[in-house]
Amino acid sequence: MSFPPLSDNHRRLIVEAGMGNDLYGEDYTKAALRAVQDALHHSSLVLYRSLDLDSALMQVRVTIGVAKPEEVDCDRVAESLPRGQASVIAVPGGLNVDDHENGTTTVIATAAVEAFYPMDQVPWQVRSL
Repeated sequence: MSFPPLSDNHRRLIVEAGMGNDLYGEDYTKAALRAVQDALHHSSLVLYRSLDLDSALMQVRVTIGVAKPEEVDCDRVAESLPRGQASVIAVPGGLNVDDHENGTTTVIATAAVEAFYPMDQVPWQVRSL
């Protein structure tokens, strides 16, 4: 599984990571949603407001790592993002912790959230030093 292609003029402006879990329900989507929210709580996108950029033009790519990626509802995770045009994929990763005494499994998900923006839509120029 891969993300839809970006145009050549898109540049990554933000990358953030998060972790989430579901302690008792073995719900991979719930753990993924918590990981994305954790990542979002670590960042503040004042860049868009400060530079008067339209966040609707932002392309957001979310990679979720869990032990059973096929059990993540990627559409539901994409709908949870507050801004931009989101694409979500789930890949092998994360961690399952079995509690043999109680017959439960804790699901731990990791998330990488990346935000890309089309540089031809910004009112300033980025240059190399």
